[in-house]
Amino acid sequence: MFKWDVVYDGKTPPPGKAVGPRQRLSWGRTAGLGAQHVVAMFGATFVFPVVMGLDPNLAIMFSGICTIMFLLITNNMVPSYLGTSASFVAAVAAIRSQGGDSSDVTGAILVAGLVLAAIGVAVHFAGTRFLHKLLPPAVTGAVVMLIGFNLAPVVAGTYWPQDQWIALLTATFMIAAAVLLPGFWGRIAVFLALIFGYLVSWLADVIFGDITSFVPAAGEEVAHQRVDWSGVSSADWIGFPSGTLADGVSAVHSPSFSFTFILLVLPGVIALIAENTGHVKAVAEMTGDDLDPYMGRAIGADGLATAFASAFGGSPTTTYAENIGVMSATRIYSTAAYYFAALVAVFLGLCPKFGAVVNAIPGGVLGGITVVLYGMIGLVGAKIWVENHVDFGDPVNIVGLAAGIIVGVGNVTLVFTDDFELGGIALGTILAIGYYHMVAWKRPHSHSTDEGAEEVTRQL
Repeated sequence: MFKWDVVYDGKTPPPGKAVGPRQRLSWGRTAGLGAQHVVAMFGATFVFPVVMGLDPNLAIMFSGICTIMFLLITNNMVPSYLGTSASFVAAVAAIRSQGGDSSDVTGAILVAGLVLAAIGVAVHFAGTRFLHKLLPPAVTGAVVMLIGFNLAPVVAGTYWPQDQWIALLTATFMIAAAVLLPGFWGRIAVFLALIFGYLVSWLADVIFGDITSFVPAAGEEVAHQRVDWSGVSSADWIGFPSGTLADGVSAVHSPSFSFTFILLVLPGVIALIAENTGHVKAVAEMTGDDLDPYMGRAIGADGLATAFASAFGGSPTTTYAENIGVMSATRIYSTAAYYFAALVAVFLGLCPKFGAVVNAIPGGVLGGITVVLYGMIGLVGAKIWVENHVDFGDPVNIVGLAAGIIVGVGNVTLVFTDDFELGGIALGTILAIGYYHMVAWKRPHSHSTDEGAEEVTRQL
């Protein structure tokens, strides 16, 4: 299990040569690669806990622990880092808007993690055929899209108004960095945008002084500095994550459970299935290994990791595309590097001063980053459609999914009783799946997924 064949000992692999999951370079080079993976996952892994109102130190620490869990369950055959998932951000915003606190958030996500783990077990023993039939690319893309675009009001109402000009500058820098910077630097655009936004905010404080804007913690408009590091100086260098979140719940806490809130987060499970499936397929394509036998393990491992982290107040996890980018650039897929990255993340999570720096991220910086990230989440749904050649000349696809997308994006609500209602992401997902399968049986044979893809290919 923990034996890697040493290749190119003491040397850098020649151009075009790959290092497999069960191989490694010298420990020094392996440590360097692990550090690259830490930097790649860094920005998004602690930004998403912040926007969900959870503790970033705890999220970083559990990302390391959960990565080790994932590697063990997949028998060191699926190189991956489990960072904080964005799939539940919209649901968390909905929970908080309905009066839920952080314990309600982590309780709902814990149940979603257990559901994902159960699906992973089923896929491992029964195969992926039923899963693909229930959630074809047309449906999966629609659900991921409505999850992402449902977040637009959060940006418009919470983060952007705190400092619109810093938000605009940060978003502009992030887009330019992600597209224009070469290779690895483009992959860490979120991290670079955080640094840029921090510096610009500090300069704005020096040049223009305090800003008067809405502060969510205060619940009103107040005059304040953009960068406030008063909590950084008093934080310890070493210690377990502690303290109190903005809603008064302890950073490390036990979850509480509400059926209504659980329904809000369950659509995120579909997004996680899509992410994990895509990750395993991408790694298999890069390494040349047949990883289909590990598909169920990967899905189940992510589910268990999400449930485990949430049980202590941590953030949900998912496989990270940022780290796929590092592997694609280096052609080094050694899982040994991921163990090193995971240990570094655990040590960072045990540094309260690091958490204080993260919690001090100016609201305008978060506004600029989230306006890009949330849009990207939604567009991943379109990417799923494009990559799977979903034919929107087929009325089953365009009509069957239309209502679900609008309900999810627009936060349409269906009230059952005074105490129970469905809306937004949960209702949109149910309608997208239900309406699609309600009419899919009527599809002529010529409009099957495979033949539809072939027809699109012929037209192109």
